[in-house]
This record gives sequence, structure tokens and C-alpha cells, in this order.
Amino acid sequence: MSRTALRICPLCEATCGLTLTIEGTRVTGARGDHDDVFSRGFICPKGASFGAVDGDPDRLRAPLVRRDGELREATWEEAFDAVAAGIRPVVERYGPHSVGVVLGNPNVHTMAGALYPMVLVSGLGTRSLFTASTVDQMPKHVSSGLLYGDALAIPVPDLDHTDHLLLIGANPLESNGSLCTAPDFPGKLKALKARGGTLTVIDPRRTRTAKLADRHLAIRPGTDALLLAAMAHVLFEEDLVDLGALAPHVQGLDELRAAVGDFTPEAVADACDVDAATTRTLARELAAAPTAAVYGRIGSCTVPHGTLASWLVDILTILTGNLDRPGGALFPQAATGKTPRPAGPGLGFALGRWHSRVSRHPEAKGELPLSALAEEIDTATEEGEPVRALIAVAANPVLSAPDGDRLDKALDSLDFMVSVDPYLNETSRHAHVVLPPPPPAQSPHHDFVFNTLAVRNQVRYTRPAVPLEPGRMAETEILARLTLAATGMHGADPAAVDALVIDQTLGKSVREPNSPVHGRDPGELSAQLTGENGPERRLDMTLRLGPYGDGFGVRPDGLNLEKLLAHPHGIDLGPLRSRLPQPLKTGSGKVELLPLPIAEDLPRLRRALADSPAALVLVGRRHLRSNNSWMHNVPALTGGTNRCTLHIHPDDAERLGVRDGASVRVKGAGGEVTAPAEITDGVRRGVVSLPHGWGHNRPGTRLGHASADPGVNVNQLLDGSLLDPLSGNAVLNGVPVELTAAG
Repeated sequence: MSRTALRICPLCEATCGLTLTIEGTRVTGARGDHDDVFSRGFICPKGASFGAVDGDPDRLRAPLVRRDGELREATWEEAFDAVAAGIRPVVERYGPHSVGVVLGNPNVHTMAGALYPMVLVSGLGTRSLFTASTVDQMPKHVSSGLLYGDALAIPVPDLDHTDHLLLIGANPLESNGSLCTAPDFPGKLKALKARGGTLTVIDPRRTRTAKLADRHLAIRPGTDALLLAAMAHVLFEEDLVDLGALAPHVQGLDELRAAVGDFTPEAVADACDVDAATTRTLARELAAAPTAAVYGRIGSCTVPHGTLASWLVDILTILTGNLDRPGGALFPQAATGKTPRPAGPGLGFALGRWHSRVSRHPEAKGELPLSALAEEIDTATEEGEPVRALIAVAANPVLSAPDGDRLDKALDSLDFMVSVDPYLNETSRHAHVVLPPPPPAQSPHHDFVFNTLAVRNQVRYTRPAVPLEPGRMAETEILARLTLAATGMHGADPAAVDALVIDQTLGKSVREPNSPVHGRDPGELSAQLTGENGPERRLDMTLRLGPYGDGFGVRPDGLNLEKLLAHPHGIDLGPLRSRLPQPLKTGSGKVELLPLPIAEDLPRLRRALADSPAALVLVGRRHLRSNNSWMHNVPALTGGTNRCTLHIHPDDAERLGVRDGASVRVKGAGGEVTAPAEITDGVRRGVVSLPHGWGHNRPGTRLGHASADPGVNVNQLLDGSLLDPLSGNAVLNGVPVELTAAG
């Protein structure tokens, strides 16, 4: 007999509510949950394929331990014994920084990934932390940190109420949104137009989002910051700056005016391939709109001036008075966020507190560039020990980082490696121990991360829809045991990790004057926590201490786990609200418009005005039925438009003698790949496009479907040397390439 169960979709950032159909312990169907307080029944092809993702026969069902050079199935006890025996000697002989930790994108899509990895990093004491952020959104974290004093204070566009939306380097009709959690992003854009609003898209490709726009500008890749700086220049030049209610919360306006003085529309026109009149029109329309928001994403982050572009996105919003007001861009307030503190100066945000060992890249938000991982393993210097052991959690950097061939070799040279991954993929195949988490239907779900970026305040939690299969281990327990094994506490009760975090959090909370539990007994508070296990108790704690929480009885109508469980479709907490100056943590307590690192990087942007554009540059692209490298093994999510083809403009194809469907050799600084050509006017002249996350052709994997149609690894065209210097983010877009027909 079939039954249904609710589940929040973990397959992209939209976090839609699903209703699963279950036969026994198998998910046989998924549809949108029409009663979900956030998604209201919306579903995309990824969500509809939840059952196929969940039931992929290539998912590992038991741990693997390397014996005599081969990965073989083992018991959980044997696996964690091997982890402790492999990691601890490295730490004790070479120090904690010789152990690297790599965190992949799926971590932010799971409850376990939000609760445990940073406990692991802290317990190890390592500075060798690498995450997917530095091949994605780190410029936005850095610009937010410099502007607002908090790298996690990212304002999101008020999609439901804005009159004018400017998108740059973003394609939410394919991505479903990113750093802007919004179920049914396509519907929200259509609603914007239906109420008479304006949608402008700046993108070198005519994407599905661009086709919906009132105005599409096919900008030259990599010049986003120049165009945005010119728009800021116009706002000052034509006296269109109007801070409105923001004025008391902002400093550095005159300095900013001078800093963008050289970036006239005429000066940037050739570099951007956007005429000056159009740039002026963009700025005037933004200033004239009753409300407006500017939203930039991966296309404007993964470029040489990614942090400057991310900074300028917010600068335009600020100069037009649209930051922190309905219809503009506002700061979400998640239910599990910290208790709001009174407004006032904070500690601010610092860059470069330490540096990578080989190329001396500065850390950003506690992370080193993922592009530097290979050299941190394979290069000896006098500056400390190389990375000799690696813990990879839901990460596949062989495909996601530049120059996967070099990293592939480097991983093979490690003393020890452990992967937490459901698949034996291009990266985990190097591990000495593989710890496979269960399928998503067998895991609980709460969006700790994405609710901090949601376009409406809400809170939802779903328990596992299906019980753990015999022999499986909950992902939360896997990461707790991994933490214990790696930090010298192997064999302790995994519940000790949750207990330690609870004790530390409550101990700190009772000492904070602004906390709802100030002065109370931590033991008494801990005894009040509910939940079936440690992770649920931690969720209950963060809800109670959060901005909507009951404060452990102080606010009887406030949130706690018990109340959340009584609302299986979630609890709506209302639209985004103006919150300044409370979120600001800068040293001045204000929005600092021209932080010193930004000012020091602007000369580099000025020099770009004189750059000669390359004849042919590469950009990536997103597919609706894909999310990086971790969905290509599901037949329902491949084929059709989700193919690894090289998009090339008809004029470029004719000039280079490339036929549609023929193989084309693409060469970059890091190597070359061969892919079938797809001739389309959806890319501008001088631009070619390959999707990210492919290249499933390495031996030793167990990805039956993906390896049958492997595609090519676009990141192999990069040698890892091109980085945005402020954030350490890899430059993945606008890189020069050479093309030849492959015969």
C-alpha cells in the first residue's frame, strides 16, 4: 500500500516543499506540496525526479576501505577505525594544517552539512579549509563583509514587490535562483512584468531569463564591474543619487563619488561593448523606478573583478535608496539566526588573516582558494608542511576546481584521504575510506543556510520520510563520528558532539547581556530541549534562541521545535522587513561605502579599460535539470537540452569552419577538451559556452549512467592561476580560448 510524506527538496536553492509517494520504503513519485507556506506547490524537473535521485542504484550502501590498493566494502566500525588510524598520525607528526578539509556544494543542502563540518574544522584546528564558495559566490561574501561588517549579511531582491529588477550574470529560470532563495523564480519574474514592472538582463548569452526580459544586453564577458561602475558614475554625474532613509546609516559618499569618477559610460563603452547612451539609460531607469533591486550572480562573481562587481551591485542599490526597503533589497531574518543585538559598531570584517603556503593567497571568510588545493598538496616549500591528508565532505573538486588533471595526481599522492560521498566519483575514487550517507528520503531536512537568503521569512522542517535501511548510518551520525575519529576522540559516543555544541552555545548565551536567557542556568536550559536526537535538540535550541524563538519560555508565543513539528507545511513569518542598522557589524556601525580593500583594488579595474579583448572567450552555463556534478547519473535529469555541448555563434562557426554537431577542440591555459559544437545565436559573437560539472570519464568510478555519456570537464581549460585577488574566487568566465575543428 502506498502512502505520502512531506519533504523539503534538497536538489537546488529554491527549497520547494514536496509531497512524496512511497511504496514500502521506495519513493515512487514526487509532486509539489500545495500547502507549503513558501513554495505553494511549485516544482521543477529536479524535484519531480526526487525518487530517481533517491533510488539511484549506483549509490554506495556500505563504507569502503582501501585494502591492498583496492576499495572494498567494510563495516562502519572498520571504516572509522581506519579514519582514526589515517588522520591522527598525520596531525601528530606534521601539525593540524597538514590536514585539509574540502566542503562541496551539497553540504548546504543538508541538515548534517550545516551542523557538523565547522565543528570538525574547529576540532582539527586546521587553516587548510577549501570549499565550493571559491568557485562560486565568495566575492559576494567578501563585498558584504566589507560593506556591512558581516560576510553573511547578503541582501536579497524583494521579488514580490519590486518595480524594477536588474539581473547581471544571473539566469534564475535555469538555476532556480542562487544567493536568493525563491521557489518559482520564473513565476515571480512573470508576476513582476504582469504588474507593470521592468526586467533588465545583462548576460553575454540570450538565456531563458534573458528572453523574458524587457531589455537584454549581451555584454562582453568579464566586464560587469566596468559597466556597473559607469552606472554609478552616471548617478553621481546627473544628480540622481537619493539615499532616502539610508542616509543616516551610510558613510563615504564623497569618497565613492571620486572613486568612480574615471568610469564614464564613454570610457567603458569599448571594453563592455555597450554604448554610452545605453549605460546612461540603465542608470536613469534604475533611479526613476519607484522601487528597484539589482541582483548579480555567478556570471558576475567568477570573473577577474568579481568582488568589485558584487560590491557595485549593492552600491547601485544603495545610491538609489533601495537597500533595506520593501521593493528593493532587504536582509532576510532566518528563524535559526542569532538573536538580534542592539545596533552599534561591531568587530568588522578582515581579509588575509593568514595566507596559503605556496602562492600566498589571502584567506577569505576562513577559507583558502579551492584553485590552490593541488599546489598545497604537491608543492614543497619552506613555509610549513604541505597538505598530507584530506577530508572531503560532499565534494568533487577534480571536476569543480580548475586543472582537475593536476589535482587528480595530487590526490593520489596523499598519505591519507577520506570522502563522505554517496558515490564513487572522480574525487572519492582516490580515498582510503569512503563514508556514504543515506539517500535524502532517509534524512531530516531544515534549511539553516538558505533561509538566511530567502525572499520571505518562513521556517520548515521535515523528518525522514523513510526509515534508515538496515546497514545505513544517518548522515548526522557519520559526520559526528568522523569528527571524533579525526580529532583524537575516536570511540566516544557520537552524541557527545551535539552535547558539546549545546553546552558551548548555551554557556555563551547566558553570558550575553542581550540574550533572552541571560543569567540563567545552562543545565536547566539544556534539560528543556526536545527532539528525538542530538541534531533535533540543536535545531530546537537555535529556534528558541533565534529572533522568533520562545527564549526558553520568555516568549510563550515564540518558536520551538514542538511548535514547528505541529506545522508540517511550515510556518510563515511574513515578508522581508527593513532592519537597518541592526545587521551592521562594521567598526563604524554604518554601511562603509568605500572600504580600503575595495579602494586599493579599483586601480586594477581602471587598468582594465585599456585591455584588448581576446578574439574568443569561454563562459559557463547552467541547466535546469542539473546542479554541478552530482546529478548526471540520473537518466531523468540528462539528455535533451542538458548535454555537454559547445555553444558557438553562427558567425564564429563559419569563420572557424565548425559544423553543427561536429567535434571541436577547445584549448585553454590549463589544457584542452573536445566537445560537439552546437551552433546557436544564443551566445554573442566571440563567446563560446560549455556547461560545468561534466567529465565523467575517469577510471575507477561507479557512475554507470554518467560514464556512458561523460561530457568534458570545462575546468580543465583553466590552470588555476586566474583568481579574483580579494576573494580568491576562481575566474571561470571570460577566459581566452582557442578553437579548432577536430577533424
